[in-house]
Amino acid sequence: MKLRIGSGIDFHQLVEGRDLWIGGIKIPHTKGALGHSDADVLLHAICDALLGALSLGDIGTHFPDTDNAFKNIDSKILLKRTYDLITSKGYQIVNIDSSLCLEAPKIKPHVSAMQACIAEILQIGVDDISIKATTTEKMGFVGREEGLVAYATCLLAAK
Repeated sequence: MKLRIGSGIDFHQLVEGRDLWIGGIKIPHTKGALGHSDADVLLHAICDALLGALSLGDIGTHFPDTDNAFKNIDSKILLKRTYDLITSKGYQIVNIDSSLCLEAPKIKPHVSAMQACIAEILQIGVDDISIKATTTEKMGFVGREEGLVAYATCLLAAK
């Protein structure tokens, strides 16, 4: 069985006046992520992990922020297109492990909804998607609540 591993990372500023989308779920908060799309940091990191596993570049290569077609796009669409590309290359997803870094809001109450959303798009089980969260103990831009970060790792197997 041929296996491929990929990792992804994404950062977004937090600003007032934007919705906060993480893992395909709208999270109630006073700030939202700034970006060309809906700025879903977790879905973007997962896209990069999937693309990286097959040496297909990154999310910016496939969905550039210079293209108005992707302006305010729902990142679930980007994840679905990435998944379609991965499956067209003859691979299936074994599992995804991810970590979010942010001070607020608390993520744990939303994890199961995020897992369900991602699992539906990627046609895998919710038990194949790990979503963890941590703070930076008030250090750096994350600690000052100026931004958030997501890391993702995926394992793919040839069909």
